[in-house]
Amino acid sequence: MKGRAVTTTVPLRWVKSSYSNNGGACVEVATLPGAVAVRDSKNPQGPRLTLTRDGFAGLVQLAKHTA
Repeated sequence: MKGRAVTTTVPLRWVKSSYSNNGGACVEVATLPGAVAVRDSKNPQGPRLTLTRDGFAGLVQLAKHTA
């Protein structure tokens, strides 16, 4: 599988789940046109995973069923 770079000049609005605690072990998400970006809240300047909306929905379903 080959990835591609996603660039945007619009600042992303990162959000985290209301179920997250203040321990810093959170995943944050931001929406892009046709995609969802995911990052680690402990490293906001670090790498980000960008998924299609369907790919993100599949990831969420997988997490729900394997947690």
